[in-house]
Amino acid sequence: MKLIKKFKSPNFNLRKSKKILFIIIHYTALKNYKYAISHLCNPKKKVSSHFLITQSGNIFKLVDEKKRAWHAGLSYWNKFKDINSLSIGIELDYSFNKENNTFSENMINSLTFLLKKLKKKYNIKNHNILGHSDISPFRKIDPGINFPWQKIDDTHLYFKSDKNLKKIKLWFKKNNIKSSQEIALFILSFIGYDTTKVKQNNQLLRKLIFAYQSHYLQSNCNGKLDSKTLDFLIYHLYNNLLTIY
Repeated sequence: MKLIKKFKSPNFNLRKSKKILFIIIHYTALKNYKYAISHLCNPKKKVSSHFLITQSGNIFKLVDEKKRAWHAGLSYWNKFKDINSLSIGIELDYSFNKENNTFSENMINSLTFLLKKLKKKYNIKNHNILGHSDISPFRKIDPGINFPWQKIDDTHLYFKSDKNLKKIKLWFKKNNIKSSQEIALFILSFIGYDTTKVKQNNQLLRKLIFAYQSHYLQSNCNGKLDSKTLDFLIYHLYNNLLTIY
């Protein structure tokens, strides 16, 4: 694993916040890392990331962490909209339909190493390590359903039955939040997702559910608000409440 500072992207500006809260993971969807570097360092493209990790595990630093790289675009998380000012962007040399269509062991090892350093340096919480699809679920799908979230997050959620889930379901009922969609949107909003445009739009709802499943419930990525997804959302809420309170 090497940290390479040979290439610099001109696509950045000043952060509007000194606090870095998030790390956002992307994939390039390009042929290989050389194409990705060319793209991310091209001033005409107006896109960049702080880091790019190759299939072999090399880490390219393209933008200084103090600067605002242009990786998140139109995005939202937990009431924050200018995610670029609050985050570090990491691109992975991956494309699902080209030769670089695996998240290699070397890549994930380097990513884990880099995340550990950044989390310690900026005191970033595990739940604030997000995919591009988390902050932009209606237009982005990366890092995708094959990204091994469980390898980079030792607190990753795993569903298990618990009597307290029944209590939470009862709480929703008492507060007149009865339909599956109402419960799901309440929880997704609580977690941090943008739910403002979803209520009357089934297509956007499917994209939002799929984005959630792609990160937290990869065994059930169908975009449907089925019973498995709803129960897992309730369990996720339960875990968050335990963490906060």
